[in-house]
Amino acid sequence: MTATKSTYNKEDIWELISEVTDPEIPVLTIVDLGIARDVKYEDSTFVIRITPTYSGCPAMQAIEKEIEKKLRLNGIDNFEIKTDFSETWTTDWMTEDAKKRLKEYGIAPPGKTEKVDDFLKSLDSSGDHIPCPYCDSSNTELQSEFGSTACKAQYYCNDCDEPFEHFKCI
Repeated sequence: MTATKSTYNKEDIWELISEVTDPEIPVLTIVDLGIARDVKYEDSTFVIRITPTYSGCPAMQAIEKEIEKKLRLNGIDNFEIKTDFSETWTTDWMTEDAKKRLKEYGIAPPGKTEKVDDFLKSLDSSGDHIPCPYCDSSNTELQSEFGSTACKAQYYCNDCDEPFEHFKCI
């Protein structure tokens, strides 16, 4: 069945894709992360625009497949997923609710980004005291600039003795 605009509208499509979770952080959806940017209806096709968190993000292919699966399960075949690099994704696109759920999941959420001209310097969090997501202590220390994924750093809390990851501000 080909979905028509009278069958579905872009709000319906937006609602369906808002159920697609990030494969690396399953408590967040692609809408929470700001990866899903727009849905349009053009020439009898729903066009879904997504922006990767970074150009080499290995999760993007899985995300596209999950969007496709979600739409096809709902009888929607006339869609196109466009990966858009015209804007650079930033952690500022994450919703506040997403940051709260990250913390509840045990990952220290990113704060607001600061404009830094040197991208590599912006990833350096060695001087930051990231609050522990378990006990809120700032008595923490960086263990590694990289955690289970490139977008996270590994920290240790000296008060509750728990290791944790921090989602870097990008």
